[in-house]
This record gives sequence, structure tokens and C-alpha cells, in this order.
Amino acid sequence: MKIGFCGTMSVGKTTLVNALKELPEFKDYKFATERSEYLRDLGIPLNTDSTIKGQLIFLAERSSELLQENIITDRTIVDVIAFTKSAKSISWTIGKQFETLAKNLINDYDYLFYVSPKGVELKDNGVRTIDKEYRKEIDLTIKDIIKDKLGKHPKYTEISGSTEERIEKIKQTIFH
Repeated sequence: MKIGFCGTMSVGKTTLVNALKELPEFKDYKFATERSEYLRDLGIPLNTDSTIKGQLIFLAERSSELLQENIITDRTIVDVIAFTKSAKSISWTIGKQFETLAKNLINDYDYLFYVSPKGVELKDNGVRTIDKEYRKEIDLTIKDIIKDKLGKHPKYTEISGSTEERIEKIKQTIFH
């Protein structure tokens, strides 16, 4: 199974994936978590400064995850599209072409969970931007992509609340 978590920055996706690692139900899974620090140190622009080259690297990472079996990831194709569409240096035309191509991969997820920012404070991890308006923009873009591509997808679920509440909803959804 391929399980992905999408959502704007600082909503607890990585925390959630790390919590799932500890559960016996997911002992046979591989886990992919954020590598922003590593990528930034390679010189890949992040956040509002992202470039098409950087976004192609992120798309390749997410695509490689979709080649694996039993993987849980804290970033998805949906996130990559949203950040590409919101990048200042990427033209609308290139962003649209990127989106058209990348959307073809979304249905490869067996389960896709949107992690809501509702009630979650924006935290500075030293890599991500702490711009509240940009966070909101990314969230709205993710919701638009989901509505357009996944509105009726049977394995799409929105989760919110504490990590424990989110985990319970995930387990209910997957093991129902």
C-alpha cells in the first residue's frame, strides 16, 4: 500500500509519520519523511523561492516513493504541485504544464490523507518559511487540487485534531 499525507507546512505531517513508525500495524512499511534541510544544503531553493528545477527534484522523489510497496510518506504529489503553482519564479504556463503531468500520479496512492492546519500553530524549523499568508496560500492550493482531482476518490480522507486523534482516524480508514 502507498499512503501519503498532504498539507501545508507545519501541520504535523512528519510528526504523524514518525508516530506511525512506532505502531505494530505498520511494522512492514517503509517511511519517507521531509528532507528539506538536506535539499537546501544542496542548493535547491525552497518555499517561495522554489524553481522548476527544484520542483522537478521533489517530483522525482515523490515519484520514486510511488514505485515502492508499503510506503508511508509525509509529502505527496499534491504538495509538489501546490508549491510549484505558488512559486514566484515559475511562470503560470510552466506551472500548468507541470501540474498536468504530475496529476497523473495522484491516483497511485492507495490512501491519501489531507492534514488540516486548523488549530495547529506555525512553527519555525529553520528551513520552512514562517509566513502565515504563504502557509494559507499553499493550503488553499492543496484544497483546490484535491477538489479537482480527488473530490470523489474513495480513499481520500481529511484528518485533524491531535496526533492521537489523527492516528485513530487513519487506522479506521485503512483497517475498516
